[in-house]
Amino acid sequence: MISFFANIFGYILNFLYQFINNYGVAIILFSIVLKIIMLPISIKQQKTMKKSAKLQLKIREIQDKYKNNPEKLNQETIALYKKEGMSPFSGCLSAIIQLVLLFSVFYLVRSPLTYMKKVEPNIIEQYTNEIKQEEQYKNNPYPEIAIIKEKGQIDENVNINMEFLGLDLSSVPTQNLSDIRVYIIPILYVITSFISMRMTTSMQKSKKEKQDQEPDPMEQANKSMSYLMPIMSVSIAIIAPLGLALYWLVSNVLMIGERFILNKFLKDDEEEA
Repeated sequence: MISFFANIFGYILNFLYQFINNYGVAIILFSIVLKIIMLPISIKQQKTMKKSAKLQLKIREIQDKYKNNPEKLNQETIALYKKEGMSPFSGCLSAIIQLVLLFSVFYLVRSPLTYMKKVEPNIIEQYTNEIKQEEQYKNNPYPEIAIIKEKGQIDENVNINMEFLGLDLSSVPTQNLSDIRVYIIPILYVITSFISMRMTTSMQKSKKEKQDQEPDPMEQANKSMSYLMPIMSVSIAIIAPLGLALYWLVSNVLMIGERFILNKFLKDDEEEA
């Protein structure tokens, strides 16, 4: 399934690249296109988060009423979720979608010749065998990136312009520890991830929870998933080509703007209602 989505994303990224001939700009535009496609899901997710925050008030009442009867507490909590037409694990669907996107784009950036440029497998295999003869590429986990670097100048079929604002988006942070430039995008990504998590946490809290009340375990599980995704992403970003970190950085910036706008828009709707 991951390869399927990576292949589709590759068509979109290559289409954009054909117009501007710059991998970095193409990734930025690709991030915007993907965010627009995912907008209906984002709106539904934000509505669910707001509804879930309000639901916490009722859950607190149930917890106080049946704190000495765990079985009744579970029954009443489940009944409340059914009555409100919500699933206690509604946030998990969003996390699954994010995981699919995460690994699909990772596949795409790791193997751009396969998924983006659609180069014949036999050509990739031939070049891979050739570059593996060189000492520096013997154990390289990204052979297609190495092919672009070594063969791109002599074969246009495997050439991708990865220079972006003085950065080489084919560089891998863990393989270029002495080059301080490779840390710029990952660091910016970490900062925007922190901002995004703070916004998500704020929206998931009800007024009563903000008064140091004990959070609902199911809500806490969904919240943990929102923290897990950035941690996983950062771990992958430092061992992957910078193109992946650039995609996540742009996606974070777009997500922050999207949540700010949707939060105000949905709040205005509620006030009018």
